[in-house]
Amino acid sequence: MNEVLQVTHLKKSYEKNEPVLKDINFKLHKGEVVVIVGPSGCGKSTFLRCLNLLEPIEEGSIVLNGMPIDRKDKNVHEHRQKIGMVFQSYELFPHLSIMDNILLAPTKVQKRDRKESQKEAEELLERVGLLDKKDAYPRQLSGGQKQRVAIVRALIMHPEVLLLDEITAALDPEMVREVLQVVLKLAKDGMTMAIVTHEMEFAKAVADRVIFMDEGVIVEEETTKEFFSYPKSERAKQFLNTFHYEALEI
Repeated sequence: MNEVLQVTHLKKSYEKNEPVLKDINFKLHKGEVVVIVGPSGCGKSTFLRCLNLLEPIEEGSIVLNGMPIDRKDKNVHEHRQKIGMVFQSYELFPHLSIMDNILLAPTKVQKRDRKESQKEAEELLERVGLLDKKDAYPRQLSGGQKQRVAIVRALIMHPEVLLLDEITAALDPEMVREVLQVVLKLAKDGMTMAIVTHEMEFAKAVADRVIFMDEGVIVEEETTKEFFSYPKSERAKQFLNTFHYEALEI
């Protein structure tokens, strides 16, 4: 498989505190879906933000399609467009319609033709079941609908890699499925993705490979079947056991 993204010896700290990420090495291949799991505070979301150049790194390198990328690079905005990101908080502009939210970046940043972009936006909205909401405003949508719009907004920029950061964390349980179904379809269509999630069943369904992080390091990296069936590290076994509940006596 073609290697799209390569991270070598990445280190990230906040001021003089203990490093959040310690010597991270990571590869992502074209069409591959990697799911990153681990306890809260282990550095998963920070790692995605570093990949998207939203956070500076102290050491190491990030290479996209053979080209090193850096926040200090004059082409940083072009690089960031190639690595799309969807956040758990949607980040939609409340004063803009759904269509205007989607068209803002392709028309203003990429200088693409509005008419052509709108046609593509309508196709993407139809794909996620929201074409009838194109003239609505974010306040009129449910959390699940807003998150699907956020995915469309990322896709219309034609990213080579899509990063998804806990995109179901802020949703009610019944809204989780509608968002995850969209992501599963993207995976089936060959979208290259790195996903941070606490939804273990979703991880099993979508991932080609699972990375388990703890305390800023990659503890384990396995195929999905191997990780969930035969975790090798004690820390990963302990983590997975937290998702199995026995009846409690009261």
